[in-house]
Amino acid sequence: MSIRTDNIRLAIVDDHKMLLGALTEWIRGAADDISMVAAVATWPELLTHPEFPVDVVLLDLDLKDNIPVVLKISTLKTTGVKTVLMSTYSDPKFVREALAAGAHGYLVKSEDASMIVQAIRAAHRGQMFVSDELDVALNSEPNEAPKLSAQERRVMALYAAGEPVKSVAYELSISEETAKSYLKRIREKYRSSGFDVGTKVALRKRAILDGIIIE
Repeated sequence: MSIRTDNIRLAIVDDHKMLLGALTEWIRGAADDISMVAAVATWPELLTHPEFPVDVVLLDLDLKDNIPVVLKISTLKTTGVKTVLMSTYSDPKFVREALAAGAHGYLVKSEDASMIVQAIRAAHRGQMFVSDELDVALNSEPNEAPKLSAQERRVMALYAAGEPVKSVAYELSISEETAKSYLKRIREKYRSSGFDVGTKVALRKRAILDGIIIE
């Protein structure tokens, strides 16, 4: 049988081999517009696969490799690959963090398998996809800014205003390492609330939105 040239080229990464095999077979039989070109158990296997880059990657969020999912998503984005994440977690903060990092879809493994095809197609079109169940959870829980201590706010204000870490430390009479520790804690708090502030530009935008600095 010839493969249609407009097929969506899909790769799956999941370290549960039984699930990986089941998903591969199910998708092959469920959608004739999706071509399964890679099914691997680890992140390095995906990057070194002869079919990579693909159109869409169905990526297990829970891979035991200690590589931040934000880094994985950004790596895929630079190669023009869309990401749909699968996870056992349905906590809205995990979903927000993934979508803020650039994922096009988020699926909970307990949901109906038919949603996988919908999510893959949506991602390929450049659209966002979350299930109805997750959508309700996201909309019922407000995406609020994290609670920062007074010192964390001072550090964020100075750094987001353009000061280098050394100057922030000097102005607040703390060590450079302590200033870095505060910044790390601030970023972790925002990430837990579903906001991506991994870059200084993103942190500045957030500081303006949250009233920590005035433009």
